[in-house]
Amino acid sequence: MSDEPNADVKVEQPASITESLFEAPPMAEQERMVEAILFATTEPQTKVQIENRVPHGADVAEALVHVRKRYEGRGVNLVKIGDGWAFRTAPDLGFLMQKEQVEVRKLSRAAIETLAIIAYHQPVTRAEIEEIRGVSVSSGTVDMLMELDWIKLGRRRMTPGRPVTFIVTQTFLDHFGLENARDLPGVKELRDAGLLDNRPPPGAALLEPLDEDGEDNQEDMFG
Repeated sequence: MSDEPNADVKVEQPASITESLFEAPPMAEQERMVEAILFATTEPQTKVQIENRVPHGADVAEALVHVRKRYEGRGVNLVKIGDGWAFRTAPDLGFLMQKEQVEVRKLSRAAIETLAIIAYHQPVTRAEIEEIRGVSVSSGTVDMLMELDWIKLGRRRMTPGRPVTFIVTQTFLDHFGLENARDLPGVKELRDAGLLDNRPPPGAALLEPLDEDGEDNQEDMFG
């Protein structure tokens, strides 16, 4: 009997061991893995990136199809973005993600003075505002006050040229909790609202209230 080894003899591993090395998890488990990966990442993941994370032999493409179908009609959907995949809020629910923030804007001294003149002397023309302030009124100041919906155009004066007048709006009165222009705020109220700093502006006198008879004290306030 020959002692030489038989070259034709092969050592076979048990079938169970061979299959366990290459057998992919059940599809339901693959779906869970893909779902977990996409939930845990902030950036869209490509098919290759997902394959590098799941067990060998997993069918990522098929798993993505199943996950995408499972999330149809839900609050979040699996969507393809370029070459990647990611969970995103359903398009019809995008309004829930919007955030409104109130921006506090301080008026410039020119705007405060212009607003005060309009409020206490309405209806008033641009020329009259400039005469009271002693300086010209920039279009930007008027535009900003109109953008805030605090002033609006009033009736035209029946004078040569028929100039337009300016008056305060209901929005302006509502902002300060006023029923009408007779209850206009003074310097303290505007400062409490954050529209004035602690230094009195040059036009602080413009914010004095009306006389008891309802007439503005223009001669006393403006010389």
